[in-house]
Amino acid sequence: MALTVYIPTLRAGERLARTLAALESQEERPEVVIADNSDDGAGGTLVRERFPWARAVEFGANLGFGKALNRAVREEPGDPIVFLNDDVTVEPGFVGGLSGALDAGTEMVAAVLLGERDPGRIDSAGVVADRTLLGFDYLNGEPVETLADAADPLGPTGGAALFRREAFEAVGGFDERMFLYYEDLDLALRLRAEGARCGLATDARGIHAYSETMGARSAAKYGMTGWSRGYMLRVYGYGGRPLRLSRALAAETAICAGQLLSAHTLRGARGRVAGWRAGRHVPRRTPPSEGLLDISLREALAMRRRRHGL
Repeated sequence: MALTVYIPTLRAGERLARTLAALESQEERPEVVIADNSDDGAGGTLVRERFPWARAVEFGANLGFGKALNRAVREEPGDPIVFLNDDVTVEPGFVGGLSGALDAGTEMVAAVLLGERDPGRIDSAGVVADRTLLGFDYLNGEPVETLADAADPLGPTGGAALFRREAFEAVGGFDERMFLYYEDLDLALRLRAEGARCGLATDARGIHAYSETMGARSAAKYGMTGWSRGYMLRVYGYGGRPLRLSRALAAETAICAGQLLSAHTLRGARGRVAGWRAGRHVPRRTPPSEGLLDISLREALAMRRRRHGL
């Protein structure tokens, strides 16, 4: 099966070079398209000088994660399509593992990302979410051995994901209003609401340098994640669900308080307000009826602390 891998990049440095070298070494080398968000064409230059077998779509500006990938898929169409972060170094068998997990009843496949500091533990094996759409990296922090009996996640993480192009395009691809963060969760929710299924490719693995672009605890990241969180609560109709909204607000208050105490910033809170306002006129979406975690607020915050420390 011929896969096309789309890699968004902003800096196009040695991290991207390692990602491309690892893909080049796969038993079945995939087609590769760089979605170049750099303002100086650095991604295209790297491809031409060191990896001429790959292709690059150059935008001349940072379009954001989802918008860049949507355009790259339109301009260089493939099927199935794979999205891979430029800070992921795939292991041998990655392409074969993804292909092997795509069966007749599957529209999306989650690969497995391992932690760069501790490759014996899982960084992410897809995305899951609770009833308020608070998202989590599936199996984060668990030992690799956990994969042997792991169930399928809600959807794949955008850092290592496969989609059938027809299913991806049927729901409109990534929401381009979301510049960065949680666009993978939103896409998974829309696909699951349409009945799509996600498989877990336990043999498709890569080493991930977590938050290489923005920094794991930067104020800028808090602002962007906050915007996406507020936006999603609005567009999925939580303004009309008082009980669910009150639970979501309790979680968001705790998260923003943690950011204020640890990083001395309110950008996460301001981002949530801005995202909520931005979703005002967006047509309402329906969360999927199945696949969401039925967990308590305490459990949700504990899962978040294990991942983010907040």
